[in-house]
Amino acid sequence: MLERKFTQYIERFLTEEPNKILLVNGARQIGKSYLVRYVGKRLFKHFVEINLKEDKEGDQVFASVKTTEDLYMRLGNYYSKPLGNKTDTLVFLDEIQSYPHLLTMLKFLNQEGKYRYIASGSQLGVALSETPSVPIGSVTVEQMYPLDFEEFLWATGVSREWIEHIHDSFDREECLDENTHDLLLKRFRYYLLVGGLPEAVNKYLEDRNMVRVRAVHRDIHELYRVDASQYDEEHKLKIRRIYDLIPSNLENKKKRIFYNKIENKTGKHFADYADEFEYLTNSGVALEVSAISNPHFPLIESEQKKLVKLYLNDVGLLTFILYGLNVNAVLQDVRSINLGTVYESVVAQELTAHHCKLHYYDNKQKGEVDFLIDDYDTLRVLPLEVKSGKDYTEHSALTKFLKTPEYGISRAIVFSNERQVYKKNGVTYMPVYYCMYIQNHTFGETVILPTLESI
Repeated sequence: MLERKFTQYIERFLTEEPNKILLVNGARQIGKSYLVRYVGKRLFKHFVEINLKEDKEGDQVFASVKTTEDLYMRLGNYYSKPLGNKTDTLVFLDEIQSYPHLLTMLKFLNQEGKYRYIASGSQLGVALSETPSVPIGSVTVEQMYPLDFEEFLWATGVSREWIEHIHDSFDREECLDENTHDLLLKRFRYYLLVGGLPEAVNKYLEDRNMVRVRAVHRDIHELYRVDASQYDEEHKLKIRRIYDLIPSNLENKKKRIFYNKIENKTGKHFADYADEFEYLTNSGVALEVSAISNPHFPLIESEQKKLVKLYLNDVGLLTFILYGLNVNAVLQDVRSINLGTVYESVVAQELTAHHCKLHYYDNKQKGEVDFLIDDYDTLRVLPLEVKSGKDYTEHSALTKFLKTPEYGISRAIVFSNERQVYKKNGVTYMPVYYCMYIQNHTFGETVILPTLESI
């Protein structure tokens, strides 16, 4: 099986959070159900899995559940074996957004504590926003993503010792030796082609046959295009149109969504498509990057929803759309191919998987900077630029950005194909694969406040 970081998170939650229910949100086909099943069967004597989407499309056994007692009775009939108690029984409610009334019931199931529960869904963000009685205090919602680059390295047989050496080099802001750099950059380019969707990675591991990998990409891309089941036909068409526009928008100079192009109507604004954008981002099939014109920590205080970029949730899907079976477009330095969009997409995917909220800098006078993230260690904004070509030191917008005194920002990172790590005029130049170690360090850490007596 593919080793995932999220496996450890589920294990910790089920062993250390006995009084809450975990809701795993994320796009379809990223491995949510597989991981929950794997952990649940290892930790619990009784594991009951119910796919509520299949139930809704089939017998609808759980469609008319009104009380917790009613649910217990139907669980017993469904499992067809005697169930235990909270210590040895885990009930997995998969695709729970199919039955919003069960989302509301989670609070009472948790309070009664008859069994342990875990739920997942591909549209939980949308469902929770539309649920009149969200079970606050009873649940923890956590987002799951496709495999990041480090997980891809694990899957392709890279040793832990080698990965630790790479991480140590990043922490020391040192470059790798030429041989290691070349090998890692090659793996990175394979990741650009394969991406992090588990089925695509497994197909790649079987025989390295990109025809089969691309078949997976084709099927999942089409699934994402058409899967908006809770909306009427008009909303579905708009969602599909916005999703289809993502690759072409990223090829434009500005890279952001132009609302007039969605339906080819003038005078359109973000507010006209708020529901559609919410679906694409909350379902996990697209990554949203909001504009910032006045960058101060924390960035969320000054984000502009009217200027939005969207990236696909998986870089393998993007290279499938752009290049099909021509792997040389990515593996070789083809002069006519600009991989800037692909590199930006994979960095957006990495940062999102590492719990960084994405923004970009947009200023008419100074230009645009690819990404801004909050640096919680320094309580400042960290700008990031991504370069795929030889001109990686040319970044006029970033230079102007750093020279703006009122921003109070003295540090930035530029990612490129170059091996050397060095600093110049406040910019740290790093190889692009080091993006796998940029993360929100506050996530998953334990922070203990000092006692009042020591303050």
